[in-house]
Formats: sequence, C-alpha cells, structure tokens
Amino acid sequence: MTTSAQILPLVKDPERLESRLAEIPPEPGVYFMRDGSDRIIYIGKSRKLRSRVRSYFREGYTKSERIATMARQVTEIEFIVTDTEAEALALEANLIKQHQPYFNVLLKDDKKYPYVCITWSEDYPRIFITRKRQLGKEKDKFYGPYTDTGLLREILRISKRIFSLRQRPQPLFKDRPCLNYDMGRCPGVCQQLISPEEYRKTVQKVAMVFQGRTQELIDILTEQMHKASEALNFESAARIRDQISGLKSLTADQKVSLPDDTVSRDAIALASDGQNAACIQLFQIRAGQLVGRLAFVADAHAEPGAILQRVLEEHYQTADAVEIPAEILVHHELPDAEILADVLSQRKGRKVTIVAPQRQTKAELIEMVERNAQYELQRMQKLGDRNTQAMQDLADILDLPDLPHRIEGYDISHIQGSNAVASQVVFIDGLPGKQYYRHYKIKNPTVTTGHSDDFASLAEVIQRRFRKYSEDPQMQRAGNPDWPDLIMIDGGKGQLSSVVAVLQEMNLLEDLRVVSLAKQREEIFLPGESHPLQTDAEQPGVQLLRRLRDEAHRFAVSFHRQQRSDKLRRSRLDEIPGLGHHRQKQLLGHFRSVDYIRQATPAQLAEVSGIGPRLAQEIYDYFHPS
Repeated sequence: MTTSAQILPLVKDPERLESRLAEIPPEPGVYFMRDGSDRIIYIGKSRKLRSRVRSYFREGYTKSERIATMARQVTEIEFIVTDTEAEALALEANLIKQHQPYFNVLLKDDKKYPYVCITWSEDYPRIFITRKRQLGKEKDKFYGPYTDTGLLREILRISKRIFSLRQRPQPLFKDRPCLNYDMGRCPGVCQQLISPEEYRKTVQKVAMVFQGRTQELIDILTEQMHKASEALNFESAARIRDQISGLKSLTADQKVSLPDDTVSRDAIALASDGQNAACIQLFQIRAGQLVGRLAFVADAHAEPGAILQRVLEEHYQTADAVEIPAEILVHHELPDAEILADVLSQRKGRKVTIVAPQRQTKAELIEMVERNAQYELQRMQKLGDRNTQAMQDLADILDLPDLPHRIEGYDISHIQGSNAVASQVVFIDGLPGKQYYRHYKIKNPTVTTGHSDDFASLAEVIQRRFRKYSEDPQMQRAGNPDWPDLIMIDGGKGQLSSVVAVLQEMNLLEDLRVVSLAKQREEIFLPGESHPLQTDAEQPGVQLLRRLRDEAHRFAVSFHRQQRSDKLRRSRLDEIPGLGHHRQKQLLGHFRSVDYIRQATPAQLAEVSGIGPRLAQEIYDYFHPS
C-alpha cells in the first residue's frame, strides 16, 4: 500500500499531472491543491478552471516564488464546479476562511503592520493590539492591518478612557476589583459586577470605531443622551456627553474634501517595483473623514488590477456587512469588478459600486493614496536592499549556493546550571520572524545547579528541534518553510562541535549548514575547521549574524529570568510538607500569588482542587506559626 508520504509531487510525475489536468473542466469553480500529507495548501477560483490550474505547471509562465514553491509541493488537485463566477468567489472566500491554507496568505510580512483583535469568543471580550493575525477561535475578530502604530495605540487608549472596559488581561485581586473599578475605568469584570450581555454592548460600541463607524456611533450616543436628559437622568447624560466629546476628538483633524461626504468610501491604490513586491494602501473614508489607513504587501508578478482585486477579496471576506462601504474607488480597473460588486452588494444588502475615477476630486484622492503607497514602497525597498546586501555578503562568506532565506540562531542561558533554558530565534530575509521563536527548558539530568554544560544543552536542543526529520526521512525539506537555510550557534568551536556531532548521529549534517559566532572577536567558525574565517566584524554579513546572535541571547535571558522568578515565587511553598508541584500550581492558579495564599483562611484554602482540610490547615499553620 502506498502511503501519502511516498506520493511524488505532480511536477515529478508528468504523466499523472497531464492526466489530472485533462480531468478538470473549463467551467467556473474553485480548485484545491494538496501536498504529500493530504493538507490543503492552496485554494483558488477561476472562470475557466482548466486554464487556470494548468498555468501553475506551465514552463516559462511567470510565477512568484511563493506560488512556484507551492506548485512544487502539489500531489493532488481537486475542484468544485459552480454555475457562476460570483458563486465561485463566495465559495472560495468561505473555504479559505475554513481551511486557512498556508500559501493563500496575501501579506508577505505579517509582522510588519499591527491589527486590533476583539475576542468575541470570550464572555468578557478583550481588546488588544497584535501583529499575528491567527484565527485561534472563529468568533474572534481582527481589524487592520494599520499603518500608524502610534495612532492606533492612541485610539485604543482613548477608547478605554471613554468607555468602561476591562483594563487587565488577568485580575489583580482574587476577591475584589482593583482601583480601575473605583475610578470608573472598569466595570468590575474580574468580579463579574457586570453581566456579559451588558459588557458586550459596550465592546460593540468600541468595535464601531475600528469598523470606521464613528459618526454612526456618535449619532446613536447623541440620541441616548437626549433621552437620558428628558428622563432627568443628568448623570447618565453627562457621561454620554463626555463619550461623544472623546469620539469627536479622534477624527477632529482628518477631514477629506469630497463632493458627497455622506457616502462611505474605500479608496485603494498600489505602487509596484514590477518584479518582487507591491505596496497597497487602502484609505477608509466615512462621512468625509479619514478613519483608517490600511496597508498590504503582495507579490508584484500579476497585473495591477488583479492584485487590487485579490486584496479587496481577502480584505472584505472577513469584514462585517456594516463595514463594507457603498463605494470603492480603485487605482486600476479590476478584471472581475462586476462580480465582486455583486457579491459585496448581496452581503451588505444594498448596492456597492466599484469605480476607477479618471478626473476631479475622486481621482485626486486616488492619487493621494498612490503617493502614500509609493512612499511605503521606497521605504520597504531601502530596508530590503540593506537586508539583501547583508544576506548576499553572508552567502559569499559561507559560500552558500543561494541567499539564506531562513536563518535560525540558538543560545543557552543559566546561572551556574540553575534554570537552564535555550532559545531559538528565526530571521526571515534578514528580519526577525518572531512568530517562529521558541523556548526550550533543558531536560538533561546532568545539568543542575552548580554543574552547567552548554555543549550538552545545545546538543539536546538541536536534537529536539530536528527529531521529526530524523524519524521520518521522507519528510520534505526543500521548499519547506520550516527548514532553515543556515543555523547559527552562539559560541566557539566547542559549542559548534557538539551540535555537529548530534546532527551526524541524526544523518542530517549533509542537509544543514551550521556555523558558530564567537563573542569575543566576532569570529565565524565552520564545522571541522580549527581556525575562524577571515572576516571583518563590521561587514554586512557578519553584522547580520551579530544581530541574530544578540536576539537569541536576549530571548534566552528573558526566558531564564522568567523561570527564575517563577521558582523564587514557589520557593516558600516548597517548604510545606505534602505540597507537591501540582498542588502548588493549583494554589497559585486559584490565588494568583503567595501573598494571597498567606492571607487565606483554612476554609478558603480547602476550596482549591486537591487541597483537603488537613493540608489546608498545614498550609495555614505554616504561614501563621503560633
């Protein structure tokens, strides 16, 4: 029986590829690309399925590196035929949202721009800024990505001042609210002094700000203020008045001059280098005010209109109906503008128009959006040129066949062997990819307080990191985004030798390029070489390794300090007979700190799972000796 891991990619089996392509009909629909593990890695739509799917495997056809990498991994193609292109567009949006295929990510740099997340999956939703748009739970909602982080933080700060919202992710006290409740800044979420239904109504008002519906919210609050005043509830009316005043301050100086400022509009334009990247800016204009400026980065290999079409499809597929504007101004004509407009009109419940203005004020607005996209492209190119130069220099130093796209750095942190931990940091195209960072707690029994062993610790971490590739030799490496082009170890020849030895045992050394960087003279060592490479500590490639090494060191030290702090926090509980690690964890999870455990009565202690009356009395007696 043939396993999925043994199925060859279609590009390596031309006969099966041609047979599979011939089965695809020339009709509108949605297609799925699956890899050797039977995972859906890409979902697309087309008015002619056969032509579109065939283009991915056609030699000489211009494709981005992302799509070319995807095509090399495809082992199976599936499709769903629809009656119309509009149905295909809607179906594609739903399937992408459901499966989250890896190669359907529009943004090439998801760490660049921040989002706002509202956790609607929780009874008392949290509102916070994040740079990771990962739908952990389907009900959670993301807004963005925003280009101005400072302005975004200010909007969130003002929103938390205007409305009574939870201010902390975790309660400060176990049995009473904190000072924020007394100041009126929090409704007492930690003690459930407000019902989830009432609190969600408040959060819905804040969500309207990030949906670009600030004026609509002001109108609603104004009506509520008048009703409260007529009912002689002047305290409530004054509170709503202050909320209205704060909301008006958010957009006081953001007026955009357009003929009809009652129509909600989005204006989108792009700037492209024609080869690698396109920067897209989307201005959200509501009631003549600029309420949001979003940014996207896409591959530049497609036509400008097709890029804008894809951006709009992905942007609006997760938007609520009220967030869809009545008019969308575009920099270039969209290839399927009518289909997208019909789909958006159905979702919104009223007509949505998509226009490429050619003159007067709307065209001037598009020109302004394009200028902002051009400035962002220039800034990104300068940063990219600097990183490319550093990667090219590093490739020359190490004689690498290609630029090191993914570089991993490892470091160990401890104090004389206590609380030994390791860090794994990742640079993607010369920039930190923090979503790939990992911590390790060293499990080697020989590494204890008073006895450190960095060599053994590094060997353990590398063995744990690449164990899955050693256990499954068929696991794909080329084109795998998890597979590093270069590994850097913080240390000298000794640390490097320990890593090389474990990679040899795992039969992975021939497939991985490993170096070490010694701190004292910033020297680069290669496996099997007794002398460092002849390099200058200030040349771009070495500076790139230094940035990676410093980031690995910072990340390891911060995790070590956290572990040490946790141990100190638990040290007093360790002295109580019969109170093991699991029960300590239960106590701290219930009371949050040792101080609250000390203040608790025996009856309160006994409420904790796993703490019986006798042990509760022993804990109490320990903190209250007669």
